[in-house]
Amino acid sequence: MLEKDLIDKLAAELHQSEKTRVQVEHFSKRFPGMTIEDGYSVSRAWMKLKLAQGRQVRGHKIGLTSRAMQQASQINEPDFGTLLDDMFFEPGEIPTQRFIAPRVEVELAFVLKRKLEGDRITVDDVLDATEYVTPAIEIIDSRIEQFDRHTKVMRKVQDTISDNAANAGIVMAGKRVKPRDVDLPWCGAILRQNGVVEETGLAAGVQGHPAIGVAWLAMKLAPWGEALQPGQVVLAGSFTRPVAAKKGDRFDADYGPLGRFEFQFT
Repeated sequence: MLEKDLIDKLAAELHQSEKTRVQVEHFSKRFPGMTIEDGYSVSRAWMKLKLAQGRQVRGHKIGLTSRAMQQASQINEPDFGTLLDDMFFEPGEIPTQRFIAPRVEVELAFVLKRKLEGDRITVDDVLDATEYVTPAIEIIDSRIEQFDRHTKVMRKVQDTISDNAANAGIVMAGKRVKPRDVDLPWCGAILRQNGVVEETGLAAGVQGHPAIGVAWLAMKLAPWGEALQPGQVVLAGSFTRPVAAKKGDRFDADYGPLGRFEFQFT
């Protein structure tokens, strides 16, 4: 386990990296004994820095939800991060200068009406506690290099978790539906980039049902004495691969019956 002073130092590195848009080298390489728990400690310390500067928690994101991504990261469960108020964008123009190496993922967002807490939470509990589900695009980013500048080795899950599970932005649009009014695993989307279909997928790709991850997250927070709160947004996890974005790229997210919206990196 890393000492608190080191955890705070690494959190400060991430904070500076985001502001300067200069990536840092892998924490896992510099500190080979770093654990997944250390990663979450670094992420929490970074979020505390942001909260001290006036940011507010709006919700949470769940990542690494697909079996393929878990195998690639050599883990057997998802990861999670924090959504802050300045991460939310409307469809339309997305300022590219806010990011280092943005990538786009297709997801569903759950907006809660009741608290979710405890160590035994089911999919039905999640559906009962959800006000509505809506299409959402997550913009992920890398304050820590995705590939090491020297060895070209991919970063480890400890790095991704430290980096707030790679979260950087969210675009919510489309229809708001009651969670039991649609067959959530069969909700799908087509993602076009500059007019070309780059990704398609079904929400079943998120562990079979997108509410499974929300239940997992609530149970994961319980040992910290925390819960998912009413009004919070929970990004349930991507059901497509991330698509790299650059200035000028226009994206079209088509969720069929749940709506369609566009945004462009400017």
